Amino acid sequence: MRKKAIITSALPYANGEIHLGHVASTYLPADVTTRFLKLNGVEAYYVCASDDFGTPILIQSERENKTPAEYVEYWNRRDYEDFEALGIGFDYFYKTSSPENKKFVQDVFSKLDAAGHIYKQEIIQFYCNNDKKFLPDRYVKGSCPYCMAQDQYSDLCEICGRVPEEITDPRCSLCGQAPTKEKTDHYFFRLKDFGEQLSEWLEKNDGLQRDVKKYVQNWIKEGLIDWDVTRDISWGVPIPLEEARGKVFYGWFDNHLAYISTAVKFLETKGIDGKEFWNSADIYHFIGKDIAYHHYLFLPAMRMGLGKEYKLPDYIPTRGHLTLQAKKLSKSKNWYIGLKEFLEYYPADYLRYYLVSINPYSQDDLNFDWDDFATRINSELIGNLGNFVNRALGFTKKSFDGVISDPGDPDKLDAEAESRIKSLGSDAGALLEQNHLDRALKKIMEFSSYFNQYFQHKEPWKNGAGAAGCVYHSVNAVYCIAVAVSPFLPEAAQKIWGQLGLDGDVSGSSWDDIAYGIASGHKLGESSPLFARVEGSDIAKYKRLLGPQK
Repeated sequence: MRKKAIITSALPYANGEIHLGHVASTYLPADVTTRFLKLNGVEAYYVCASDDFGTPILIQSERENKTPAEYVEYWNRRDYEDFEALGIGFDYFYKTSSPENKKFVQDVFSKLDAAGHIYKQEIIQFYCNNDKKFLPDRYVKGSCPYCMAQDQYSDLCEICGRVPEEITDPRCSLCGQAPTKEKTDHYFFRLKDFGEQLSEWLEKNDGLQRDVKKYVQNWIKEGLIDWDVTRDISWGVPIPLEEARGKVFYGWFDNHLAYISTAVKFLETKGIDGKEFWNSADIYHFIGKDIAYHHYLFLPAMRMGLGKEYKLPDYIPTRGHLTLQAKKLSKSKNWYIGLKEFLEYYPADYLRYYLVSINPYSQDDLNFDWDDFATRINSELIGNLGNFVNRALGFTKKSFDGVISDPGDPDKLDAEAESRIKSLGSDAGALLEQNHLDRALKKIMEFSSYFNQYFQHKEPWKNGAGAAGCVYHSVNAVYCIAVAVSPFLPEAAQKIWGQLGLDGDVSGSSWDDIAYGIASGHKLGESSPLFARVEGSDIAKYKRLLGPQK
C-alpha cells in the first residue's frame, strides 16, 4: 500500500438514472475502499465523471428538444446528487465533455499517431437507408459471432464479454430493418502490436484478479483485433485532423482518458502536480465484468503507446452483475430499482450494508432479493450490531450515569475481550486491503456478535464485581465498531460516534484507533436506537412498486 492513491470507477453514462446494478459492482466498492485508505493515512482521492458522448445521447436529446450539452448537464447533476444521497464520497465529479478532457483526448491521439500507433483505413460500415445515417455500435444489434448470443450490440457481447469484429445477422436497433454497407474512412489503433506487452503486464501485476487475467490472456492468445477509434456522428470529441472533419472519437477512446484528465484537473486545483501524483500513486479502476475487455486491453495498450507518461493501473477490481429477484435487470422492461427511488424508502446505510454483504470479490453475479434484504437488515444490522451498541451504551447511561469506570483486574472473559479488540483492526484491515469487502464486513459483524455474547455472559445488570470491567470493554468495543464500520456505514458510524460522546467526525480518526479509545472517566452522549426495523408489509408493497409495475 503506497501512501498515495487515485480511485476511479466506470463512468456513469449520462443518459438515465443510476440504478442498484450500477452501485453494486463499482461505485460502492470504490467508496468503501477510498474511505478505508483515508483512515489508513493514505492521501487518497476518488474521482469520477459522467460519460457524455455517444449516439444514444444525441438521439435522446433531440427527442427532448435539447442540445446534447444541455441533456448531459442535467444527468451529470442528477447522477451526482443520487450518488451523494447514498454517501458515495467523490472528491471530484466531472464530465468527459469538459474542455480539459477534450484537449487531453486529442493530445493522446496526436501522440499515438506520431508514434505510429494510428492508421487510417477505408471501411465498410452499416448504414440504415430508412433512418438515413451510419449506424454506430449501439444502433446495430445481432448475434455474437463468438458465443452466438442473440440481441447483442455490435461493440460488446454482454454474455461472453468480447468485442465482435462484426456482428452476425445485423439489424438497425432504431427501426429493426437490416442495414446496408457503405464506405467511410476511419482511424484505427494498432492494438495487435501490444499483445506481448499486455501479456507481460498481466503476468507481472499481482494486484489483478487471477480469474480475469486468465481469460484476458486467452483473448490475447486467440489474436487481438486493431481497434476502430472513430465514429461518423456529430456529438463527441472531434478528431484533431483536417482530413477527419466531421468525425469524432469512439466513446471508449475518450471516456477512460477522463480518469486521468479529471484526476489531474482536481489535483492541480489543490496545487498538486497531477501527473507526478498519478505516477507515484496506487491506481484503482473499479469496474463491472462487462467492461473487462476495455480496461484490461484497450486502456493499458493506449497508455503503453504513450511510453511511460502515465502509469498503468495497479488494481482493476472487477465484480459481477446484480440481478433483481434472480432476473436480469432491464430498464426497457422496468425490471430494476432506481437508486433515488430506493432511498425514498430506506436509509442509505441499509442499502450499503446489504450490497456489500452479498457482493464477493469475484465475477459471480449477485442477487437483490427483497425478502433477503429484510432478513439481513433485521437480524444482522439491527439484531446484532444495533442491538449491541444500544445495550452497551444504554446500560452504561442508565446504571453508570454514562461515565466509564475503572475496569479493575480482568477476568478470563475480559482478557479474551481485550484480545478481540486489539485484533479487529488488523483482521478486517487485511481483508479490505485484498478487496474482500464482504469478508471484512462479516468480520466486523462477528466482532459485534461476540460482544453481544460477552455482555450477556458478564451480566453487568447484577452489579457484581465485574460490571465496571464489562462496561469498559463493551464501550471500547462500540468505539472500535464505529471506526471499523465507517467505510461501510458512514451515517451509522457517525451516530455511534456522537452517542459515545466524541467530537468531530469519525472519518477523521485513524484505522490504528481500532483499539482502546475510551478511557475511564469519559462521559457518553445520549443513547438511542440506530436503526428501524424493516416491516414485511412494506416489503410486499415495495415489491409491487419497484420492478415490473414501475
